Amino acid sequence: MDGTLIDSEPGIVGGIVHTFERLGQLLPSMDQLRGWIGPPLRDSFHERFGGDEVMVEQALSLYRERYDTVGWTEHSVFPGIAEAIPALRAAGHRLAVVTSKNERFARRIVEHLPFGECFDEVVGASDDGARRFKPDLVAEAMRRLALAPAQCVMIGDRRMDIEGARAHGLRSIGVLWGFGDEAELVRAGADQLVDSPEALVTLLSANN
Repeated sequence: MDGTLIDSEPGIVGGIVHTFERLGQLLPSMDQLRGWIGPPLRDSFHERFGGDEVMVEQALSLYRERYDTVGWTEHSVFPGIAEAIPALRAAGHRLAVVTSKNERFARRIVEHLPFGECFDEVVGASDDGARRFKPDLVAEAMRRLALAPAQCVMIGDRRMDIEGARAHGLRSIGVLWGFGDEAELVRAGADQLVDSPEALVTLLSANN
């Protein structure tokens, strides 16, 4: 979702800033904050607060409080995505969102996207954080859709997406319009890279 379908930086960064301000904590730099987009937020807070679980839970509560009211609306669809998703659906692909974002928020966002009905399933992190890493999320998506790894392609902009695919032997496609970059995706082992949603449609059509 984040970095592949939508540019969600305003909502995520805004929520983190809100959290740090409410906790009276020194705010990370903007470059550091952008690095928080993609990995599970629980783990980023855990690292930032030295494993203090009380602080982590307080931070997550503050973040979700803002995200629940306004943060989930603070995003924009990447250029070309609104055309690419229906085109992939029309070509016969079954589509699912697999994200480390809390599943309740992810479902709400997808429901409000103009192409949200194109997705068969939305798989996100559980409320308690037990399911939040990409390998677990990918496994859950395959379970819900009753698909084998050979039938699936993982598409994403960060190394976590590629690592989640590799954990299950899925083919992976790294996209270059999100929060990661080519070097990160290559190091993670992406099978292929695309630089636009149009190129993604072309690639998947050629391999359909």
